[in-house]
Amino acid sequence: MNPRDFDPGAIPAGTKRRLWLEFPAGALELRLPLLVARGAEPGPVLSMTACIHGDEYEGVGAIFDFFETLDPEAITGSVIAAPVANPPAFHAISRTSPLDQANLARVFPGRDDGTPSEALAAVLDGCVIAHASFFLDLHSGGVRYWMPTMAGYYTEDPRSLAAARAFGAPVIWGHPVIPPGRTLSCAQARGIPFLYTEARGAGRIDPADAAVFARGIRNVARYAGVLRDALEPGPKPVHLMGDGNTDRGIEASRDGFLVPEVQPLEAVRKGRRVGRLLDLDGSVIEEYLAPVDGVAAMIRLAPSVRAGEPLFLFAERLAEAA
Repeated sequence: MNPRDFDPGAIPAGTKRRLWLEFPAGALELRLPLLVARGAEPGPVLSMTACIHGDEYEGVGAIFDFFETLDPEAITGSVIAAPVANPPAFHAISRTSPLDQANLARVFPGRDDGTPSEALAAVLDGCVIAHASFFLDLHSGGVRYWMPTMAGYYTEDPRSLAAARAFGAPVIWGHPVIPPGRTLSCAQARGIPFLYTEARGAGRIDPADAAVFARGIRNVARYAGVLRDALEPGPKPVHLMGDGNTDRGIEASRDGFLVPEVQPLEAVRKGRRVGRLLDLDGSVIEEYLAPVDGVAAMIRLAPSVRAGEPLFLFAERLAEAA
């Protein structure tokens, strides 16, 4: 199906559909899988994406399971999901696209006549995000990074915080700024409330993370008004605050072998050494110091590092969940 022909309102009420959108991306043709469920009654639209980065699998499995068990007769409104939002990167087991080396999460809203990643972003924006009453973007640490199992929200929108609480993750992380180029910045520009997630990653789906995501998607669907049953509460969360942009974390200035010296969510004081980069003969190339008082909210797990890659990100931990 051409994305221009995609109309979720044309899906018969009370049914589910598995669709493929086919469109040009530069000199190539791309195919994007789309899952659509339309309830028996009109109402809000929950839109979801996963695998924006091709090595992040927790959201893919969670969307598949949610859609498989979803009874369209029992929902109000619709669900639109792109479970593998970046097929080229998925097949390459890569955070970035092998077609243009771009990070899809930095090129939204994209361009129909742009690079392959820009063309893909334009289709995701127009066919998934634009239809949403609420938007959920599912991420994780991928094959190279550890991230807390968490729901990230926009501090300036109380709807986003309410959804983060509803999701039921063990960590919630508030961000006062949403950088440009993201799925979230597209939703923000349209006035659509949103939430994103992270999970431990490491190139596999941890069973505990799968359970959190399964409960979380259903809870967000309840919060958005698509499902009518009661929320399933999660644990009292650890509450983090600060810039969640991994591009602004500590980066490597050289290629080398990383030795982290901090544990996930460990509290550190400003100036404490949190890791070392070794040359391939074992000598120390550089040392990394915590730039602020805070907790380790992202740690690179893959020891092989190239210059410019992010290694650590720190956040403020609030005394209590808000």
